[in-house]
Amino acid sequence: MQPKRTRFLSNFIKCVLLCLLIAALSGCGKKTPSETAHQYAIYYVDKNNKEDQVEYYESFTNPDQTNKMVQELINALSTAPAKKVAETAPLGGDMLPNNYSLNKGQINLDFTEKYKSLDVIPEVLYRAAIVRTLTQIKGVATVTFSISGIALKDDAGNPVGPMTAESFIDNAGTEISSYEKAKLHLYFANKTGDGLIEVDREVVYNSNISTEKLIVQELIKGPNNGETWPAINPDTQVLGVTVKDGTCYVNLSEAFLTQPYNVTADATIYSIVDSLSDLSTVHKVQISVNGETSVTYHDNIDLSTIFERNLDIVQ
Repeated sequence: MQPKRTRFLSNFIKCVLLCLLIAALSGCGKKTPSETAHQYAIYYVDKNNKEDQVEYYESFTNPDQTNKMVQELINALSTAPAKKVAETAPLGGDMLPNNYSLNKGQINLDFTEKYKSLDVIPEVLYRAAIVRTLTQIKGVATVTFSISGIALKDDAGNPVGPMTAESFIDNAGTEISSYEKAKLHLYFANKTGDGLIEVDREVVYNSNISTEKLIVQELIKGPNNGETWPAINPDTQVLGVTVKDGTCYVNLSEAFLTQPYNVTADATIYSIVDSLSDLSTVHKVQISVNGETSVTYHDNIDLSTIFERNLDIVQ
């Protein structure tokens, strides 16, 4: 028969071992921190202005805490990856937003006026990297940008609006929307408004837009020098531009019929016709208003006419 003290120690040791066994068994179903990590791809832009996914950011934060995840990913986007010296952080330096807000699944990032200093192509790439990163967060559907509280506008002056990751995918579905540089030959009115002057303009544009439509948009935007004058009402909207068998069909809004400038009807019409005819794909131009060609422009030009290039009006 064991002494009482020996029996006590034996029972105590058994109890401790049993507790350790229970603890070990209860821990078998628990996941390690690495198993509960949620990965987010951080998109950076390399120094050659090409978007590049360079690493993953692991967070142990509860993914349901949307606001916290937004802040963590903004912090990640503001810091360049240490081992990737060729990449730059989209929100690095002076590009860090003043503030951000989250409302009904939409994040708005508000930037200072310094954001306007970005060139067109880098700006689009930075914006794509930011949007692609932030829209991975559960509960975030779209991202908008503003500058000092005013919605970001594109190069044509139109609000960019809410963006998703798909906003930056081209028709092939594999790359960011392609932006190209082109040199356009545009014709604007002279100072007396009765002739045209050719102006070379370099533009960076989304390749999803046809060159023909781009030319009409740039004409409506007007000249950017003191030697020429706009020939088209700036309130005019481009409803459609198509090319078939060498003829370019330009459909404009009704505002086109109103001429706020001291420009002749011929100068306005041939501003469009001569600019488009500079393209090898365009030999003739027809202009319509709200889809109608049975319209007379300034009481003396029948828009049912198929116009051809007229260089006699060019200085």
